Amino acid sequence: MGEESDRARTARAHWRDNRRVMLVLLSVWFVVSYLRGIVFVEPLNQLRLGGFPLGFWFAQQGSIYVFVVLILIYAVGMDRVDARFRAPGAEGEDSGADGDGAPPA
Repeated sequence: MGEESDRARTARAHWRDNRRVMLVLLSVWFVVSYLRGIVFVEPLNQLRLGGFPLGFWFAQQGSIYVFVVLILIYAVGMDRVDARFRAPGAEGEDSGADGDGAPPA
């Protein structure tokens, strides 16, 4: 029974860290794509980047670049979270029966 409560506690802590990473990254995405690309577009259009108004740049290009970077940051961040909660000696635990990464049939 104690082992199950430890597992549940670990799972809750893992999910808490996962949510924290997601909330931070979604907040950055919201600020870049919505606030900078839509709400603050008029003040940003006073500046130019590569000959285009900065508000237009954020709406069309910048948010896409930021989104790709956020995906990479999420992958690295979740690798760290997963490593923190991985049991010692469980390196190949989810690699499947054949060790090829596929789930067992």
